[in-house]
Amino acid sequence: MIKLLSVALFAPLALAAQNKDRHTLAGTVRDGSSGETMIGASVVLLERPSVGTVTNAYGFYSITAPAGRYHILISFSGYAPDTVAVNLTRDTTVSVSLSVGQELKEVVIRSNRSNSNITQSLMGVQKLSTADIKNIPVLFGEKDILKTIQLLPGIESAGDGNSGFFVRGGAADQNLILLDEATVYNPSHLLGFFSTFNSDAIKDVTVYKGEMPAQYGGRLSSVLDVRMNDGNDQRYSVSGGIGLIASHLNLEGPIKKNKGSFLITARRTYADLFLKASADTTLRKSQLYFYDLNLKADYSFGDKDRVFLSGYLGQDKLGVTGQFGIDWGNSTATLRWNHIFSNRLFSNTSLIYSNYKYDIGITSNNDDITIASRIIDLHFKEDLQYSLGTDSKLNFGVDVIHHTLSPGIINTNAGASYNPLSLQKKYSLESAAYVSHDWTPARGWKVTYGLRASLFQVLGPGNFYSYDSVGNVDHTETAASGKVVTSYFNLEPRFSTSFQLNDVSSLKLAYARNVQNLHLLSNATSSTPTDLWIPSSPNVKPEIADQVSMGYFRNFSDNRYELSAEVYYKALQNQIDYKNGAQLEANENVEADLLYGPGRAYGLELYAKKKEGRLTGWISYTLSKTEIKVPGINNNTWFPAREDEPNNISIVGTYKVTKKWSFSANWVYNTGYPVTWPSGKYEVNGAPVWLYTERNGNRMPAYHRLDLGATVITKKTAHRESSWTFSVYNAYDRWNAYTITFKQDPNNPSQTIATKTALFGIIPSITYNFKF
Repeated sequence: MIKLLSVALFAPLALAAQNKDRHTLAGTVRDGSSGETMIGASVVLLERPSVGTVTNAYGFYSITAPAGRYHILISFSGYAPDTVAVNLTRDTTVSVSLSVGQELKEVVIRSNRSNSNITQSLMGVQKLSTADIKNIPVLFGEKDILKTIQLLPGIESAGDGNSGFFVRGGAADQNLILLDEATVYNPSHLLGFFSTFNSDAIKDVTVYKGEMPAQYGGRLSSVLDVRMNDGNDQRYSVSGGIGLIASHLNLEGPIKKNKGSFLITARRTYADLFLKASADTTLRKSQLYFYDLNLKADYSFGDKDRVFLSGYLGQDKLGVTGQFGIDWGNSTATLRWNHIFSNRLFSNTSLIYSNYKYDIGITSNNDDITIASRIIDLHFKEDLQYSLGTDSKLNFGVDVIHHTLSPGIINTNAGASYNPLSLQKKYSLESAAYVSHDWTPARGWKVTYGLRASLFQVLGPGNFYSYDSVGNVDHTETAASGKVVTSYFNLEPRFSTSFQLNDVSSLKLAYARNVQNLHLLSNATSSTPTDLWIPSSPNVKPEIADQVSMGYFRNFSDNRYELSAEVYYKALQNQIDYKNGAQLEANENVEADLLYGPGRAYGLELYAKKKEGRLTGWISYTLSKTEIKVPGINNNTWFPAREDEPNNISIVGTYKVTKKWSFSANWVYNTGYPVTWPSGKYEVNGAPVWLYTERNGNRMPAYHRLDLGATVITKKTAHRESSWTFSVYNAYDRWNAYTITFKQDPNNPSQTIATKTALFGIIPSITYNFKF
C-alpha cells in the first residue's frame, strides 16, 4: 500500500519534469445565450487530434502542448462548434462561448468525443442529459431524475411508491446522493412518488456505479452527482409547467451581465386543494402536498475567481388535522469558490450545510405525541486539479464532515399515557484526503488510479454501551464533549484502465474499495421518512466493499450505436441485519438488536443504445445475484438480500415524427424482491400467531409496466416556447404488488387468505410547459 501511495504521489511529478518545454492552454467554456458553464465540453487541437480534453464540473479546461500555432475546436452537444486560432508561445488563456447550432443540415456535435465511451478509462459511469430526462414518460407527468436512472443497467428500482434505488446489489443507503455537493439523505417526496430533484433546476446528472473517482467517498455502491443550473447572465427568462397534480416555475437572469446571475425554481403539488372540496369531513381536514425551492446565484470577480451560492429547501406534509401528521424535508446550502491559480492549477473550495428532519404528530384520546429526528452535516471540501502535461492530470484534495444525528425526541402532553423520551445525540467527524492521477502511458492505453485515506471518529458527549451475548448492557462508558471514543482509519485504493483495441472497441478493467460509516436501519419493505440513520460506533463497524469489474465496449455505424457488456463482483464486509423482533424506533440500545455478516454481489450488465436519427433510445439488461450470510439467520447459510432482483430489463425509445411532434415509451420488467412470509400458524387464546422460519425465503410477484408519452411543441421562437406533454403511466393497467398480507379466513379458520395491495393502475396525465 505504501508503494502504491508513493507511485500515486511521485510518478506524476516525474512526468511533469518531461513537459517543462511545453506551454499550457486553459480557459472556461460557456453557453453564449445564458452564460452557463458547460460540463463535459470537448476541447481538441486540430493540428494534434490526439491532444484534447473535456471541461470539468465547473467548465474549466487545461491542455499542455509544444509551442506552435494551433486551432482549437470546442464543441458541445446541440451547439455550433467554435474554432479559435492560438499562437502558443507561452501559457495562454482562451475562454469560449458557444451558440446553439443552426438546423441547416444534420450536424451532430457531442459533449464528448463521439467514441468517448471507448476511450475513457472509467467504467460503470452513466451520464444523463436534460433531454433524456425530459422525454421519459413518468408518473403524473412530473420529470424525475431518480426514476430515469433506474432505466439504466445495474440500477434497480426499490418498487412503486419509493424513490430509493439499488446499484449492483447495494442497499438504498449505500448510494451517495449529492445536490451541488451537498448530501441529500432522503431524496423523495410524498413517500417516494416523486424525487426531490426538480428537473427545471438541473444542469448535469452523473452516476458512478462502484468505480467512483477518489474525490468521492462515504458510500459503498454509487454516487449520484446532480449539478444545478447556474442561471442566465445574459437576459431574464421565465419558464414553467402546469400539470394535473403539480406546477413548477423557473425564474433566472443576470445580476450583472457577463458577471453574475441568479436562479429561482419552485414546485408545488396541490392534491390538498382538491381534498378541501370533498364532502368527506376527514378528507377536508387532510394534508397531502409537498413543495420545494431551488436557489442559486454566482458572481465573477475577474477572470480567475468566481463565487457560487446555492440552496435547496423541500418539505412534505401528510396527515389529517387532529389525528396525525408527518412533516419531513431536506435543506441544503453550498458556498463555492472557484479560483484559477494558473493555467495548470484549478481550485474549488466549498462550505456545505445539509439538514434532514422529520416530525410526527399523533393525537389519540387525550394523548398528543410528537416525535422529531434530525441529521445535520457541516462540510468543508478543497478540491484541486493540476495539469501535468498533454496526457496527464492530477486531482487531489481534502474533505471534512461533522455529523450530528438526533435519533429521536418524543414529547407528550401532561397526563398522557406515554412518557416523554429523548434519545442521545450522536456526534462524529468524517475526514479524508485523496489523490488521483489520469494518465495516458502509451497509445491506446488510458489509466486512472488513486488513493483515498479516510478517518471516522466517534465523538462525545454521550454514553456508549457494550452488550453481552443476549443483548443486555454489560458496560457503559461516558465520554465528555469532543472526546474521541473510537476511530476507524481505512485506505481506499481505486484503479481503472482501458485498452483501445481499435477506433471502435475497447476493453476495460477496474477495482475499487469503498468504506461507509453512516448506516440506515429499516426493516420495512420500502424506505420511509422515519427510517433511522446511525453512525459507526464501538459496536457498529464500518461497512466495506471491494469491487472488481471488466467490460467490453463497441461502437457501430460511425459511432451512432453503442454496445457494452460489463461483469462485476463485489465482496462486502460488516453488512447489517436484524434479530427477529428487532425494535428499531425509539430504542436507545438499538445496536443490541443488530447482526452483522459478509455479503457478495455479482452480475452481468448489457447495454445497447441508438444515439442518432428520428428513433433514439436504449435497451438494458441486468442479470445479478446478491446474498448475505449472517450468524444466527437461516442456519448460518447464504440467503438472498432484499436487493436481490436477478433479472432486470428496461426498453426506452423516443421517436421524433416531425419538428413539433415526438413520442416516447418505456417498458420495464424485474424479478420480484425477496420477502419473508409465514410458513405456518398456531393459535394462542383463540388468536392466530404466524410462524416464520426462513429469512427472505419467498419472492414478490414479478414487476412489469409500460409507459407512453407524447409531446407537441405549439410555439417555438428564439425566446419563446410552449408545449403540451401527454403521458400514460402503466398503460396496460398492470396491478403490481406493493404489499402482500396474510390473515385467517373468518369462514374457515384452518385456511389463510393472502391479500395483494397495489398502488397504481393506469394513470393518464397532461402538462403544459412554457418559456419566455
